[in-house]
Amino acid sequence: MKFLIVFVAICAVALAIPTNNVETLKYDSDVQPDGYKFSVETSDGTKRDEVGVLNNPNTDHESLAVSGNVKYIGDDGVTYDLSYTADENGFHPSGAHLPQAS
Repeated sequence: MKFLIVFVAICAVALAIPTNNVETLKYDSDVQPDGYKFSVETSDGTKRDEVGVLNNPNTDHESLAVSGNVKYIGDDGVTYDLSYTADENGFHPSGAHLPQAS
């Protein structure tokens, strides 16, 4: 759970770091007691959507399950698409640019 909180915080900071001439085109956020969802799109082509769901609330087995997608244009001009889940079983990213386990 601590890893997930740190990961979400790092992503939030990364999105908040100002870059030259990049504007936020769209930002939607809905935070509820049992989870959240948000979406952001910037003028540099970056798009991010994420959903978090609180599992087993108010129990000893309470956990947050997160799934999302980030799409951005790298410094090399390539568009990268990263999907991920994060829950009690860890962080699981997937994308064509990531190495695959053998």
